[in-house]
Amino acid sequence: MKNLMTLNTKRGFAFALACLFIGQVELKAQDKAPMMVPETEDDFYKIISLPVPEDVILEVGGMATLPDGSLAICTRRGEVWIVSNPNISGSDKPVYKKFASGLHEPLGLAYHDGDIYVTQRSELTRLRDTDGDGQADIYKKIYSWPLSGNYHEYSYGPTFLPNGNMLVTLNVGWSNSLGHGVSLVPWRGWTLEITPDGEMIPFAAGMRSPAGYGMNAEGDFFYTENQGDWVGSGRISHVEKGDFVGNAESLAWSDLPGSPVKLRKEDIPNTGEPFYDVAKRVPGLKAPAIWLPHGIMGISTSGFLNDNTSGGFGPFANQVFVGDQGQSNIARVDFEKIDGVYQGVVFPFREGFSSGILRMVWGNDASMFVGMTSRGWSSTGKELFSLQRLVWTGRMPFEMQTIKSKPDGFEIEFTEPVNKELAEDPANYQVTGFTYKYQAAYGSPVINNESCKIIGVVVSEDGMKARLVVDNLRLGYIHEIKAEGVKSTEGKPLLHNVGYYTLNNFGAGDKVDVAQFKARHDHEMMMKAQADSVAKAQADAEAKTLAAAAKKQAAASKPATPKMAKHVTSMPANWDGKADVTINMGTKPGLKFDPAQVQVKAGSKVKLVFQNVDDMLHNFVIVMPGTAIEVGEAAMALGLEGQQKDYIPNTSKVLVHTKLLQPSESNTIYFIAPTEPGEYTYVCTVPGHFYTMQGILKVVK
Repeated sequence: MKNLMTLNTKRGFAFALACLFIGQVELKAQDKAPMMVPETEDDFYKIISLPVPEDVILEVGGMATLPDGSLAICTRRGEVWIVSNPNISGSDKPVYKKFASGLHEPLGLAYHDGDIYVTQRSELTRLRDTDGDGQADIYKKIYSWPLSGNYHEYSYGPTFLPNGNMLVTLNVGWSNSLGHGVSLVPWRGWTLEITPDGEMIPFAAGMRSPAGYGMNAEGDFFYTENQGDWVGSGRISHVEKGDFVGNAESLAWSDLPGSPVKLRKEDIPNTGEPFYDVAKRVPGLKAPAIWLPHGIMGISTSGFLNDNTSGGFGPFANQVFVGDQGQSNIARVDFEKIDGVYQGVVFPFREGFSSGILRMVWGNDASMFVGMTSRGWSSTGKELFSLQRLVWTGRMPFEMQTIKSKPDGFEIEFTEPVNKELAEDPANYQVTGFTYKYQAAYGSPVINNESCKIIGVVVSEDGMKARLVVDNLRLGYIHEIKAEGVKSTEGKPLLHNVGYYTLNNFGAGDKVDVAQFKARHDHEMMMKAQADSVAKAQADAEAKTLAAAAKKQAAASKPATPKMAKHVTSMPANWDGKADVTINMGTKPGLKFDPAQVQVKAGSKVKLVFQNVDDMLHNFVIVMPGTAIEVGEAAMALGLEGQQKDYIPNTSKVLVHTKLLQPSESNTIYFIAPTEPGEYTYVCTVPGHFYTMQGILKVVK
């Protein structure tokens, strides 16, 4: 036995030397081979900025493509511009001509039968050029609705229905004193159907901020929603006449004549349960089709655009693109309808736009025009407004083209064939289920998040599909599906390796026979046990070495001076009931702190009262000089745990912080100012906010 062990040891040593030699040869070969440059979004979809004349403030509120390829654009300043030749390139410039002016912050525009329709704050208006001079000479009111004067009473649309009627969507107002949305006048928080003759028909209720709207490939109407009260995260809802989609403030008007919605505000439980569960027992409450995880897929959901280019924009025909105003990016959505109910998946698609995206339309060359605005609604893109064009380069990105629900899991379809060996390995995927609270409070952290075991994977013969058999799937939940280890047959990683599937119903079809996975599982477990045994022995040896070194170092070092915690909400006892300085910190519209700069003495005892008077979530975080973006990006990388952790990453760059505050909420903290003079940054680390919501804590001697 001893001789056999010696022989095995020698063989193992020889094998290790051989592997080392082969590895060195491979490394040398790799040194000579050209390195593969990672592909980026820009390799497949180019962003082209359109020049805007200096005297034109193009804060885009709505856009439409005219028959000749020109763009009609309404702005928040109350103007309508016609942009001719928008798809030219090189040194040529598009031509801008003012078509109309004097409107009240129009946030939607449509072209129909030779006329332009705009939705102002309180009116749906038809603009007509009767003499052909390129300027509107008739401003015709189609229908108007009341205003209270509340700043948050935005209005959007119209969307034309097949019968020629139009749909407009109306924001609720906002109360800083109450800290939530309010419907102060009739129909705020509703979708209204309006005939060309000016008859209004109440259509659906429950909207909070319905900034995005449109039809999918099947001709069904959807709207996009922003996180807020009764809205745990961004979402997309299929809207039919008589639906109530969640925001209870709109139900103040459900008893008015013509209302197809009969629910009252008191019918809606404010329990913090998942939306889907509440909808099952409240007839008339409709759960969303798709959730967009907050801070991950955006923070301010906006435009809705169906891909009707028949492949002219790439491999995503009949899918939907959704813009985000706060994070200046576009997501990609694919719906499926199961048992009459919509659900589906959302993927990242394209980031890097220069301002906050509000509208997207197709050009006559299958490129996408993106209209943006930022004033008062700060965005990742730094420009106050912008008009850009997104063009497919013709190259095929390696992506998850879609994900479909199956009775026992999901099926991923790819744009290119996958490496079957990698795609069949369950270790190369990760599935996590989670949801949000349905509550009157603003937003929601992720709740009930649990990992879902992947029992096995079946890859199609052509390598274009991977069927995941998954345990612990829950109806009404969002499922994060990662495929980080999957590569194409050419060795390319996925351009985006994650999708978020909202599961309202299980897909139809046969379940996979899981017996085929047992033999492979048993073999993998045996190999893993052997590897774990070796790893444990190595870890034990390393632990002993480290423990000895730590013991030696501890004996040689002096005891560390105790430091205050980073979030202290009671005055320390050794302060004798008094702080050296009290700072009252607030917020201003446009993602700003108020004041933007404060000064304290080094080492002073500071009491800071942070009052969030804004209409969205904020925190207050003091970080080391020059690290605000780094800390913010670390907060964004927290992913599903972000809001649960108040968007505070575990890093020494964070010095002091409050908790994450609801609108109208305050938090008092106590801390010792840094002893080193300098300019320290305070920042809101909520995803998308940290790029602009910053201030300076000046520490002096």
